[in-house]
Amino acid sequence: MRLLDRYLFRELLTPLACCLGGFLIVSISFELFTKLEELQERKLHALDILCYTLAMTPDFLVTILPIALLLALLYTLTNHARHNEITAMRAAGISLWRICLPYFTVGLAASAIYFALNEILVPRSTDWANKILTRYVQKPDDAKTQNQFHNLANAREHRLWYFDEYRVKTTEMIKPQVNWKLPDGSSYQLNAARAIHTNGIWTFFDASEYAQTGTNASPAPLLQTNVLAMPEFDETPREIRSEIKIIGYQDFRGANKADVSLKDIYDYLRLHPNLPRADSSWLSAEFYSRLAAPWTCLVVVFIAIPCGAMSGRRNFFFGVAGIIAICFIYFVIQKVSFALGSGGQMPAWLAAWLPNLIFTATGLFLTARVR
Repeated sequence: MRLLDRYLFRELLTPLACCLGGFLIVSISFELFTKLEELQERKLHALDILCYTLAMTPDFLVTILPIALLLALLYTLTNHARHNEITAMRAAGISLWRICLPYFTVGLAASAIYFALNEILVPRSTDWANKILTRYVQKPDDAKTQNQFHNLANAREHRLWYFDEYRVKTTEMIKPQVNWKLPDGSSYQLNAARAIHTNGIWTFFDASEYAQTGTNASPAPLLQTNVLAMPEFDETPREIRSEIKIIGYQDFRGANKADVSLKDIYDYLRLHPNLPRADSSWLSAEFYSRLAAPWTCLVVVFIAIPCGAMSGRRNFFFGVAGIIAICFIYFVIQKVSFALGSGGQMPAWLAAWLPNLIFTATGLFLTARVR
């Protein structure tokens, strides 16, 4: 069986590499062609364009990986079926599920790669691509930058931060003001020239703290000091970065989807437990959709097996037509279920997983009927 598994792996990995390479070339070419005028307006040089292409490659890979895997599987299985190899293996007493074990292994590996790309590499590479694109020329309609972010709301701890500027790289705030309330109803305000997050603690410089004990009482000064450490402020730079990304994401409704990760959405939902229903449903649907997306690579294996393993001689263009139909149906179901989930008409987790569940169940049913 090891020899058979190696053979099946080799027969799949070769077309998979070709499909990935071909789709990647087409994606890069299309991206450069559609943005050629903008790249010229941004005054990017040849080396800048090369770096921009490299930065966008992980995002392209996430998009094309399930499609390339599906096409490679259909080609491989159709080729085996045309030469009666699957029939011969089944006649030798090997079940179809055992024959397809290498394909499930590749699907699981592809799902793991998809998740790693989507959650680790793509957000960083997208930030890098945006920096390259705005290296020489910035436009008024560019996505929000870090210096245009001026507040942080922590509904969980009843704290509200205001500041003139937040510097992501150094985790430094310029002219911060923090307002918070205690359970007894008293309010406090902290003003400072700047603040920085070091060793897990926010430290304020040239700070003044005020207290307001009643509704109509004037703020009374409590202290004024050059350096003030506030370990009770548990907002982290990671949560602030999440706030920046989610606010920009909400403003552009998915225009910068690639640079928003699961942890960004999770941090934002944790900081804002009492969001309006529309925003909460939409972000929850986004969260679960990012959890479900990597498993698409495994789902395509369940779909490809019955479509490609049926006996008989068929033209390869049958597989091409099949992949177009499968992708279209999956896309429609995904969009409809996401719209229902983000609108609150369906639980967010069900809306995200529904396309995978439907296609997996369909694949299992059709595979059981393969003769």
